[in-house]
Amino acid sequence: MDLAKLLTIAETAVERGRAVTERMVPGELTFKGDRDMASEVDFAVEREVRAFLESETPDIGVLGEEEGGATDGTRWVLDPVDGTVNFIHGVPLWAISLGLIHEGRAVVGVIDHPALGTTYSAAEGLGATRDGQPIHGSDRTELSEALVAVGDYAVGPGADELNAERFALTERLFPKVQRIRMIGTAATALTWTANGFFDAMIMFSNNPWDTMAGVAICREAGLLVLDHDGTDHSPDSQATFAVTPALKDALLALL
Repeated sequence: MDLAKLLTIAETAVERGRAVTERMVPGELTFKGDRDMASEVDFAVEREVRAFLESETPDIGVLGEEEGGATDGTRWVLDPVDGTVNFIHGVPLWAISLGLIHEGRAVVGVIDHPALGTTYSAAEGLGATRDGQPIHGSDRTELSEALVAVGDYAVGPGADELNAERFALTERLFPKVQRIRMIGTAATALTWTANGFFDAMIMFSNNPWDTMAGVAICREAGLLVLDHDGTDHSPDSQATFAVTPALKDALLALL
C-alpha cells in the first residue's frame, strides 16, 4: 500500500471539503437525537469528500458519520464537521477529519481546521506535520505540570451512566494535573496533543470518524495511543487515550 500517495489523496479530499465550508453557512439542522444534530454543511462536505475518494480510490470503502458506508476492511473514515455544536454557535474549534484504516490500524490521517487555517497530516512511517512542518508531542514528565484534554459529556440514551464515568475521571484527574480542558471536538484535541499543546487526551468513546485520523497523527508525533486498559488502540477500542510516554503509567493508574 502506497501510503504517501494515499496521504496526498486524503489531503486533496479534505481541501475540497474545506472549500465547501468556505461557501456555505450551517443552514437547516437535522436532529439525530438528544442535542445531537448535523448541519447542511456536514452533509455537503461528506458528499463532496466521498465522491472524490470513490473516484480516486474505488477499491477502498468510505464510512462517513452522516451517511454511513463501509464498516470493515480497508476504509476511509470521515467526520465532515467534527464539533458541529461549536460550528453552529460560531466557535472556531471544529474540523474536517479523514482517516484511513488498514488491517485494523489507523495508517493515514488528515485533520483540517478551516476557521483556524491549520492542517495536520500523517501517514504511518512518514511522520506528522502541521501545515507541512514536522510536529512532535509533549516531552512533559511531571503529572502535576500536565495539561490534559478530556472528551465531551455524553447526551442521549444511557448518558447518565456514561457521564458518571466522565465525572469520576474528572474527580481523579483534577487534584493531580495542572489543568483539564474540554473543547468539544475530538479531532482538534488529538491534533493539539500531537502538537504538544496538550500532554494527554482522554475520551471514553471511539467513533472511528472522530478518532482514527487523530490516532494516526498522534502516533506519528511520537505519542502512545491506547485503550482505557493500556492495550494498543484499535478501531474496536472502547476509549481513546493519547499520551506522551513519560506520563503513561501515572495516567493509566488514574484510569
